[in-house]
This record gives sequence, structure tokens and C-alpha cells, in this order.
Amino acid sequence: MINKERLLNLFLDLVKIDSPSLKEKDVAAFLIKLMEEKGYEVKVDKAGDACGGNTGNVFVRIPATCEGDPIAFSAHMDCVQPCIGVVPVVENGIVRSAGETVLGSDDKAGIAMIIEALTHLKEESIPHPEIFFMFSICEESGMHGAKNMDTALLPAKNVVVLDSGGKVGTLVVAAPAKAGINMTFAGKSAHAGIAPEDGVSAIQIAAEAVSNMNLLRIDECTTANLGRIEGGSVTNIVTDRATLTAEARSTNEESLNSQLKHMEKCCADAVEKVGGEYKFEYEISYPVLKVDESSPILHKVENCCKNIGITSSRIPTGGGSDANILYGKGYSVLTLGIGMTKVHTVDEYIEVSSLTDCANLVAEIMKG
Repeated sequence: MINKERLLNLFLDLVKIDSPSLKEKDVAAFLIKLMEEKGYEVKVDKAGDACGGNTGNVFVRIPATCEGDPIAFSAHMDCVQPCIGVVPVVENGIVRSAGETVLGSDDKAGIAMIIEALTHLKEESIPHPEIFFMFSICEESGMHGAKNMDTALLPAKNVVVLDSGGKVGTLVVAAPAKAGINMTFAGKSAHAGIAPEDGVSAIQIAAEAVSNMNLLRIDECTTANLGRIEGGSVTNIVTDRATLTAEARSTNEESLNSQLKHMEKCCADAVEKVGGEYKFEYEISYPVLKVDESSPILHKVENCCKNIGITSSRIPTGGGSDANILYGKGYSVLTLGIGMTKVHTVDEYIEVSSLTDCANLVAEIMKG
């Protein structure tokens, strides 16, 4: 049986360790010590050096005790702000923070579940194939740990990622690609009271472009949003520069490309109407994730759910995670819903039963 008290205590210990993105060294040290004391091989890559962090991703190798294909499990060590000085509160079977910070179940619940599942297998002498853990950095700030990981330290082809909301049994089979967009509009400055006709307002160009853009929900698989606008200073000068920061997401690459072309055309049309110049730049932050219907890891996990009486459901999600990056690197990936709720807010919580149910599921997946 999964040891509920041990699992809960591990989770509480983890959330009390400060680990904002780029500063996961203390939680990494905790996990390294814990796993080495259990006798496992632990390695840390140089992903932190590539993104300015104070540690790299932590990898653990667990030798096989029976025949079978290797399998990996992944969860991230960092949390969104505010996450300094988390005080967890357990009441009526629910864990939440005291209210001043996030809880950190995203994603320390995933870490605790993975470790407890393995501990259970070892205690009960349950056979398992070779297992790998990847505890990543900087997922919340752009999946920089996964992007810069040493893939040689994760040789298993199949990876189960514990990093989604939804009740235990939720299986994420699609997640969007995301494009980060920067639009810069250049006008011409002039005195707004004496010779405004000599100027071209960059703010006016931007406004014209935005007024014609299709935004927010575009279709069932595509979204776009403007996050920030900057430009101008004083009211007596025609603004000569304005910038817009935006994003577009889609689980369909064709739809994403179409939305990007549409947004750029709105910029070009605005310049043609108002004057001035524009620059439209974007970067694909992470690729589309699509789990194939025939995916062996999908069917394995669904069968494991059945074995322990959990109802499984396949869902798409609108957010990206390390799973997108791993998928883009050629891994066969499946993300599990672990029961965390209201993540990225100070109202975040998780039920103790979700911790134990998901740890039980992970243990079932680990079995040979």
C-alpha cells in the first residue's frame, strides 16, 4: 500500500523549500540527498548554466529488477511566485497554503508522488524495469530546464509527466504550440500642439492594427492575446515608438501559422493607412504536443487506471509544459492530471486523496 503519512510528509517538506524559477538549488539538494541515501545513481546536468539558474536538472536512475522497456517520470522543481516562505495547512483532507503564497503542488506534488511510488515498490519487492526520474528546473519560466537538458541522462523512450490539473485519471493527449510575439511600430515625433500634422503617431498605428485583429478565442484549437503595450511619454509630443507584446497558441500548426500571418497583415495594413513602419517578430516557445491514438504509453496508462479502479479520460489542454519540449525532442510523452487545483494562485490546493491515488497509479505504471 502507498504510505499516506510518508507521502504527505514528503510533500509538506518539499513545499516548505523555496524554489522559484532559476533558484531551485535547495530543493535539488534535498532530492539528491534523499535519492542517494536510497542507493540510487543521481546526476545533475548543466541546464542551469544555459539559462542563468543556480542548479541543473536532477536525474535519477533506478536499476531494473525484471525484464521490460525502460520508463521515465518527470516533474519540475520550480514554482511560480509568490512562493517564498510557503506555510502549508492540512485541514479536512485538503492541503493548501496559509494564504500568502501559492502552495506549490504545481509541481512538488508530482515529485512526491513519483518518489513514494518507487518507495512502495521497493518495500513490497515488486518487480519493475529500469526507471528514470527527471526533476527539472525553470518549467514555469519557459521550460528552460527541458529545453537545455542533457538527453543522454534520460535514455528511456517513454516519459510520464506529472504536471497537470484535473482529477487523477486525466490524461493530456494534446497541448498547443505557443508563439511569443513582439510588434514594434515606428512613427515620427512632432510637437503635438504646434505641428501635429508633421508627426506620425506610433500609438495610432498600433491602435489601428489592434482594432482589426482577431483575438482571444480564434477557433476550437487556437487562441491569441495581447499582453502588454508600451510607448510614449508626454502629451505634447507625437509618439514615435510603441511596442506590443502578444502570444498565439494552437494545437494545429496550420491554424497557428494562419493566425500569425493575420496579425502581421493587420500591422502592415495599419502602416499603409496611418504611415510609419512596423516590425513583426515571433518565436515558437514550444512545439505542439499530440499523443497518437496508437501510443503504447497511452494504452499502458489507461490499462493501469483500469487495474486499480480509476476512470481515465483523454483531454486536450490550453497550456504548455515540459511535455511539449520532451515530445519535440523525440520522446513518447503522456501528462497525468494529479489533482492540483487553482494553481498559480494563493488559493491553490490539493486533496490528500489525490496524492495517494496518483501515487498508486504511478506505482502501477512502474511495475514490470
